[in-house]
Amino acid sequence: MPGWRHVYSGKVRDLYEPDLPALGGAHPLGDVVLVVASDRVSAYDHVLTPGIPDKGVVLTQLSLWWFEQLVDLVPNHVVSTAPSAMPLDGLVPDVVAGRAMICRRLEMFPVECVARGYLTGSGLAEYRESGSVTGIALPSGLVDGSRLPEPIFTPATKAEVGEHDENVPFSGVVERVGADAAHTLRELTLAVYARAEEIARDRGVILADTKLEFGTLPAGDVTAGEPGPGAVVLGDEVLTPDSSRFWPADQWEPGRVQPSFDKQFVRDWLTSAESGWDRSGDAAPPALPTAVVERTRDRYLEAYERLTGERLF
Repeated sequence: MPGWRHVYSGKVRDLYEPDLPALGGAHPLGDVVLVVASDRVSAYDHVLTPGIPDKGVVLTQLSLWWFEQLVDLVPNHVVSTAPSAMPLDGLVPDVVAGRAMICRRLEMFPVECVARGYLTGSGLAEYRESGSVTGIALPSGLVDGSRLPEPIFTPATKAEVGEHDENVPFSGVVERVGADAAHTLRELTLAVYARAEEIARDRGVILADTKLEFGTLPAGDVTAGEPGPGAVVLGDEVLTPDSSRFWPADQWEPGRVQPSFDKQFVRDWLTSAESGWDRSGDAAPPALPTAVVERTRDRYLEAYERLTGERLF
């Protein structure tokens, strides 16, 4: 994209830096990056084909909606989403409009900040082994989908593409970022979860858990009306079906796998006899059937519409 230089690709997002020589040596919005959400879909640490049409738009637009709901709790990294047909004016190129954000460059904390209000996934697996999650003891007798007595902070290390995140105790966060920052991250994560859980519940949706990422503004990046250097800022995506488990409240039933507003159709098909894929082997997963792709797209759109009360298309 003219005016931007590709620097990184994750499972879903691509990151671009300003092409400063093309822009005359500086970006008009300061030290920023362009974050583009693709339609790629991943499961079991594999990026699959084909992608889910419009998934990147849903992720970006839902993140932007949530950033607005949370702005009084924690600042975020979004600077602009304004599209432009002019390739070198520094705004979001038309070709990625709707799925891209211009964001402040952050120095990211090296931990995934996870809040859980319900027991499932890796938390459930750990609980079954030890009766606790990241060292936090939980009551006996909990099952898949059980609501916890109170939300808990269960951080994880960040994994590279193709690898698993690993749950760590709070002491592991302290070791990585220091005591003050660790306590701030825990407080912000639980505050965001509490706000989002209430909003979702009012719309008939259970927010079972969510993963957040925070960073700080680098020294020297000062813009009028924005947090100063060192301020903790919410970054990346927030409260999307890729980073959170959303369940329809009227179908919640502890003791079984809950229906969810995400790529559950993809995971179910991959682990079915129909796919013929051996998850424990080295072979890449097969291409997704059209029906699975379409049902997954519908589920992402339903999540957006239920939570925001608006239609996206």
